[in-house]
Amino acid sequence: MQDSKNFRESKDYIQSLERGLMVIQAFSADTPQLTVSQAAAATSLSRPAVRRILLTLEALGFAESANGIYSLTARTLTLGYAYLSSKNVWSLAQPFMREFTDKTGESCSVSVLDGNEIVYVARVQAKRIMRINLDVGSRLPAYATSMGHILLAHQPEVKLEELLKDIPFEGFTSNTITDREFLKKELGEVKNRGWAGVDQQLEEGLRSIAVPILVNGKVIAAINCSAHAGRVSKEELRGTYLEMLRETARDISSAITASGQTI
Repeated sequence: MQDSKNFRESKDYIQSLERGLMVIQAFSADTPQLTVSQAAAATSLSRPAVRRILLTLEALGFAESANGIYSLTARTLTLGYAYLSSKNVWSLAQPFMREFTDKTGESCSVSVLDGNEIVYVARVQAKRIMRINLDVGSRLPAYATSMGHILLAHQPEVKLEELLKDIPFEGFTSNTITDREFLKKELGEVKNRGWAGVDQQLEEGLRSIAVPILVNGKVIAAINCSAHAGRVSKEELRGTYLEMLRETARDISSAITASGQTI
């Protein structure tokens, strides 16, 4: 794989595409609507450049505006679905995840690492009245999640150092790890024992465990089980549920290997 830093300086690098993607990513759950000025501030791009990008996105049907305020349209979902359709390997995981959820009554998810965040690529949600609002495409900070700990722990040392430098540590709860060196130590332990457990680090009352999904000896994703702290103890989660989750990960690995598909 070509070094991204060096490639950015080559004649083949399309800076306008980079800027367009930056503007799209400036929209979020917290900022679903943006003016040109706000988008420029969020991306550190000039107002004229952002204005041209937003007008282009609007002309292509990826954005819409009213009174100078822009928002993305449903058409932007095609960008994410392009990944999921080209990586339909994750559909192979669904039956095994559903079996796990049927047995435990708890939600099960698979995610991959994108920068210092995890992105959900498959999820089977437990049938409960009160449910966590997460779905395929949801993003969470890797440092505060069990799947994130798995995926960070299996990064090459140089890559891990780069990722840790860029993490904007925030204390979501009193249990959140916000010290870089402490997190690094925890990741070393995660790699050695082969699983990760997070107890109410991202949200009060939520605990989870995660294990890696391996294909040909390489960690391609992480799979987790999340449960309410008042319903499932740490001992139960890391005892019975952990072994079941490992079995589910092995079944998914075998299915992917047998399919001949690549990640």
